[in-house]
Amino acid sequence: MTTSGLLNHRFILFVFLSLAVLPFLSDSRSLYILFTQIFIFAIFAMSFDLLLGYTGIVSFGHCMFFGIGAYSVSLFLKNFDASIGYFLLGVLVAIMLSGILSYVIGMLSLRLKSHFYAMLTLAISQLLFVLAEKWRSLTMGGDGFTFPVPELFRDRLSFYYVCLLLMVMLFVILRAFTRSPLGKVLKAIGQNEQRAEALGYQILHYKVIVSIVAGVVAAISGGLYAVMLRFVNTQVFSIETTLDALLMSMIGGLGTLFGSILGSGIVELAHHGLTELAKLHPIFERWVIFLGLLYILVVLCFPSGIVGSFQEWREKRKQRSVQAATIVEPVE
Repeated sequence: MTTSGLLNHRFILFVFLSLAVLPFLSDSRSLYILFTQIFIFAIFAMSFDLLLGYTGIVSFGHCMFFGIGAYSVSLFLKNFDASIGYFLLGVLVAIMLSGILSYVIGMLSLRLKSHFYAMLTLAISQLLFVLAEKWRSLTMGGDGFTFPVPELFRDRLSFYYVCLLLMVMLFVILRAFTRSPLGKVLKAIGQNEQRAEALGYQILHYKVIVSIVAGVVAAISGGLYAVMLRFVNTQVFSIETTLDALLMSMIGGLGTLFGSILGSGIVELAHHGLTELAKLHPIFERWVIFLGLLYILVVLCFPSGIVGSFQEWREKRKQRSVQAATIVEPVE
């Protein structure tokens, strides 16, 4: 491992350890909820980054997997029993449904070029949104419903650590996935699909695989989100949820995974801070405008995202060092 790679790993480990000791520095319940939401959306943003950042697949309807996870877990906990067993069963059902739906959508649209996948995912996500609105006997429509949660998750501190642990585990798994031979093919597809196909790779198969993985991870984040709120309604199927993931991924840096975690923290902390400022002045009630300005500022200063721009700067610095070391002084 190179020195820069070692420093990168040490920094990531430092961030995760800092998050682990944070509850020992503050016992604020609102702080636990805020960071729990950051962890959940970080998982969702990482799943979106697999598609857009690594493979170049645009999905406008990624929220449908988030919604499937939220409703699957909620319905099991509401209609059966608020136990860990039924929570895991709800997550398992969400994983199966998301995997099947990802496979079907991928086989239908990923063989085509251009924006067909993006449009099809958007159409299906809105179809699920309308279905959830109209099937009031099951979903209570836009009003939504509350439900009990397992005893372990009732304590905000315990749920904080559960979400932190899942975020770290999924980060490690997805990082290994993207660095595997399969992940390298995905990067090749994202950079130049025609060249990867010319090398003999079955592009469709790789795209379907990453689509399934992204859908499953998004479903897990949706289930956690519903448990955090102890409430679910049709907003989990709204396109704003997908746009949040896009914003988080682009601010942190596409194709970096850790950038999704950083982007989630920036967006959620900015949202929380602007909401608090709204108590001081009405102008901050339009917090979306200020969030848009923040996004523009980050894009102007960090075109490849914060983590992506840092990696580019580090790579350029490394190249300059190599070039300086290879210069041979002329012999007099």
